[in-house]
Amino acid sequence: MEPTFYISAFVTLFVVIDPIGLAPLFVALTQGMGRAERRAIALRAALIAVGLLTLFGVLGESVLAFVGISMPAFRIAGGILLFLTALEMLFERRTKRREDQAHDDRPDPSVFPLATPLIAGPGAMATMILLNGAADRAPLAMLLVHLVMFAVVALVLLLFLLAPLLERALGRTGINVVTRLLGMLLAALSVQFVLDGLRDFGLAPA
Repeated sequence: MEPTFYISAFVTLFVVIDPIGLAPLFVALTQGMGRAERRAIALRAALIAVGLLTLFGVLGESVLAFVGISMPAFRIAGGILLFLTALEMLFERRTKRREDQAHDDRPDPSVFPLATPLIAGPGAMATMILLNGAADRAPLAMLLVHLVMFAVVALVLLLFLLAPLLERALGRTGINVVTRLLGMLLAALSVQFVLDGLRDFGLAPA
């Protein structure tokens, strides 16, 4: 695969997972906790998310084949799902929904809602299946896709640990601006997924 594919994979996963948007939610979820406890929750959430995304990356396409769903069809469906996520980011619905989940009264938020659905949500899981499908299931290409995913989740973990500083630096307005810019980028990437699926069906020019 071309190096640009892995750059695109990183950007897609970064936009879908949205580490910057998750940072203030991590602060809300861990409000009143000590530094050591916050660090443990952040690490646990990141490890669980990596496990879930790896599972979907490795076995997701086999599950699709078992239920009779072709990869081009899933590319189109995944592209539509990512486009809806982009719309939510552009119109703040995604942030509000995440904030509602963040205010749920739960003693340990590492599994829910941090690991899933905030980090390893439906969009991220679909993206892992799409990226591994685009890599033609070649072992080296799949390994590199998963390394890209590890890098994105590592950024999530880093921003979780730096969340209080990031929130003060960007402020509410800065986070909203970044979220909307990422939403525009995700909208364009999702359209590309749909076009790739249509091209596989012979319905779009190469």
